[in-house]
Amino acid sequence: MGITSATPHKPAPAGDVRLPRGNGRQRAATAATDLQRERILQVATQLFAKQGYANTTMAQLVRALGVTKPFVYYYFRDKQEIFEALSWPPAVACLTSMDFAPDDKRPAREKVLEGLDRLIRNTVAHHPAAFFPYRDPQAYRPEYRAAQTKLAHHFYDQLCPLLEQARRDGDLDFDDTRITALAACSLPGFLYTWYRPDGRLSPDEVVAALGKLALRVLGLKT
Repeated sequence: MGITSATPHKPAPAGDVRLPRGNGRQRAATAATDLQRERILQVATQLFAKQGYANTTMAQLVRALGVTKPFVYYYFRDKQEIFEALSWPPAVACLTSMDFAPDDKRPAREKVLEGLDRLIRNTVAHHPAAFFPYRDPQAYRPEYRAAQTKLAHHFYDQLCPLLEQARRDGDLDFDDTRITALAACSLPGFLYTWYRPDGRLSPDEVVAALGKLALRVLGLKT
């Protein structure tokens, strides 16, 4: 999910995951308008996944939907907003994978294992939109990139202390914390180059295989 930074910083609140965005000409959402927005997003997902951001136009989206341009512009101001609307939910799902309740007293090792499983599973579950930031990183507004970077910082603010605690507990064996965290979490990022839902391995098998590799990077002691 574009997890690119483990630089220490002031932790972000766990619930602070808002994205600066517009909303076309729509002023108030209803059940009916939510359905229409979802319809637009579903068709746009397939176009972006097949053609990429640069090669997908609003005219193509309109034709695929069988509607008029004003219909689409009522819900979204342009294709960039559509692209960001598709990319944001996977970013939130993946980059809050290490969030646990304050009263969760489980050992750090258990939280690391669960959080990594969530990260990988969410990346696979949100295919293909989860891979858009890797394929077309230039497509996003500065505000979007800033919001995603804030989420990435939040992710590592949760993960790195857990890794260090698990190492102190004798459950993990690694050297540099941030390099180890980046290396382990980069594994699901490379999915965009080869993952296919109808491939040789099922989604669950892919999650399990990547999880085992990530634990090797972390030096899990059995």
